[in-house]
Amino acid sequence: MRTRWPWISMLLSIIILVSPIGTEILHDAFFSGEQLSRSIAQPIALIGFAGLISICIVEWLVRSIISKRRARGATV
Repeated sequence: MRTRWPWISMLLSIIILVSPIGTEILHDAFFSGEQLSRSIAQPIALIGFAGLISICIVEWLVRSIISKRRARGATV
């Protein structure tokens, strides 16, 4: 592992957001003309964003811990 950047979860997030279901949820949550549709879809979209961001943070933390252990060496 050469970088601590969470590229796996970032790639997964982009794929989810660009998929037809992701774009439909984004459209319903922020660009819909109906207030009822926006008020239903906004919490769903925000929870999804929070989940994707937390996955990225967890991957970054795991990569940081692994890189620190590798830098420290194999101590028994």
